[in-house]
Amino acid sequence: MNTFNNRQPQLSRRRFVQGLAIGGAAASLGLLRARSATAAELSANQLRPLTGTTFDLTIGQSPVNFTGRARSATTINGGIPGPLLRWKQGETVTLKVRNTLPVPTSIHWHGILLPTDMDGVPGLSFPGISPGETFVYRFPVKQSGTYWYHHSGLQEQTGLYGPLVIEPAAGERHNVDREHVIMLNDWTDEDPMDLFGTLKKQSDFYNFAEPTAPEFLHDIRTQGLDKALSKRRMWNQMRMSPADLADVSGYTYTFLMNGNAPAANWTGLFERGERVRLRFINGSSMSFFDVRIPGLKLTVVAADGQDVEPVTVDEFRIAVAETFDVIVEPKDDRAYTVFAASMDRTGYARGTLAPRAGMQAEVPEMDPRVRLAMVDMMGAMGMNAGHEGHDMSGMQHGDNKAGMQGMSMNHSAAPVHHARTEYGPGVDMRVDMPRDTIDDPGIGLRDNGRRVLTYADLHTIGGPLDAREPGREIELHLTGNMNRYMWSFDGQKFAQAQPLHFRYGEHLRVTLVNDTMMTHPIHLHGMWSELESPDGSFQVRKHTISVQPAQRVSYRVKVDAKGRWAYHCHLLYHMEAGMFREVVVS
Repeated sequence: MNTFNNRQPQLSRRRFVQGLAIGGAAASLGLLRARSATAAELSANQLRPLTGTTFDLTIGQSPVNFTGRARSATTINGGIPGPLLRWKQGETVTLKVRNTLPVPTSIHWHGILLPTDMDGVPGLSFPGISPGETFVYRFPVKQSGTYWYHHSGLQEQTGLYGPLVIEPAAGERHNVDREHVIMLNDWTDEDPMDLFGTLKKQSDFYNFAEPTAPEFLHDIRTQGLDKALSKRRMWNQMRMSPADLADVSGYTYTFLMNGNAPAANWTGLFERGERVRLRFINGSSMSFFDVRIPGLKLTVVAADGQDVEPVTVDEFRIAVAETFDVIVEPKDDRAYTVFAASMDRTGYARGTLAPRAGMQAEVPEMDPRVRLAMVDMMGAMGMNAGHEGHDMSGMQHGDNKAGMQGMSMNHSAAPVHHARTEYGPGVDMRVDMPRDTIDDPGIGLRDNGRRVLTYADLHTIGGPLDAREPGREIELHLTGNMNRYMWSFDGQKFAQAQPLHFRYGEHLRVTLVNDTMMTHPIHLHGMWSELESPDGSFQVRKHTISVQPAQRVSYRVKVDAKGRWAYHCHLLYHMEAGMFREVVVS
């Protein structure tokens, strides 16, 4: 495994990583404590549930303090996250959303099947909610499971999000003694527009893990001068970096668990021997998390709200916008740490499962950060190259093919077709032979000694929604130029692209090819995405599909919802930069 030491910035790193002992609104109200949590404080750091069929939600500005610096957040009913909404399948819900901000706003109900005019995307499904106005969302609840809601733009980064749980009409499949909803988020003290502007000016501004002189000397000792120089020359010629795991890091982000910084230690209670359901939601703007609870096995029972055949693991990666439900069974009368490390290992969210308030367990060390490997650059062509191979014959960068010949190729994959629009300044690489596997846990989780969940482990109970074979296929490429911070589908930003047209009633296959070295969570509004296995059989039903670097995935769409729908990467600043399409169903 090719690892290296993190070079962390010295600007109050502990404060930003750990946050304040009592952050958010509590800190701004002067409720800071330097001691263990009391029962009252434990209650204060829990999600606030709202149940029923009619909900009053107010979007406004509230003071918060997660890092020692007072800031203004965009909140729903005054809190981060917003209230935990609990609905019941088969009922009709009414949500009255009042905007007290000086600017327009909106709420998107992520993964919820509803009429297009209730989807909450300004410019597509409705005009948005103007200052001082109230918009009434009303729709029948057709599904059950764990979901979330959020703003469809940069207000999401400033706090406009909340959890959502829908009770099945027929009752839960799995009996448990209690449950906790765990929402993960990333908070920055920066203005999101300033952060976006920084990325446009210098895309690696937040990356403090670029190759260093000591690492070069280490490569000389272990690989020899020629190979060490060849490795640097390759990356320099491509104008890429093996450290591009995340655009925005713990340098500016404080990672939250249910609105609590790590030092605040969100706590969920249990009694020894209970079966406890944990509903994990990644509501962050840009951050993937690797989740584990040392000392407990995690039995995954649902993905993106849909029940799956139970699978027991030690750890799982949760992409932005995904949800996973797991069941744990604590046998001992002690505390357990709920640990969610960011994929780039620059910080973590942390909480505790405990039999009593005020308890905590040891917080584990983060795993070493790992460099991107050949498989993350070249797909199937790089699967034999390991972490140190440098053959680039399976990819293109710029307008030229590059690389040295001679790598053995035991893996084959069907070639892809690059659109003419991919050949331009907005695309810095193209993968000719992507990998089709879905059993890779991803960069930083390979061979870590723990049983890690992959998409290959997930099997939705009940089979596909449509038994027909897809009647046609659409192939789209996830493209970008990291150096210029340009992101797109097929080399075209949203403003340049025509809408995608789905025919109402058809069964469609969408194939995504990731021509970049970053992982992209792709979300289709209004309809399910049913992931296929490499042999074309049905695998798992999801609303957000994470596509790894140099990977090709296919999924089926039962086109059963007329209207205009959003289709985009759920990394907020990738979406803002142009990785967004409109889907028209007619």
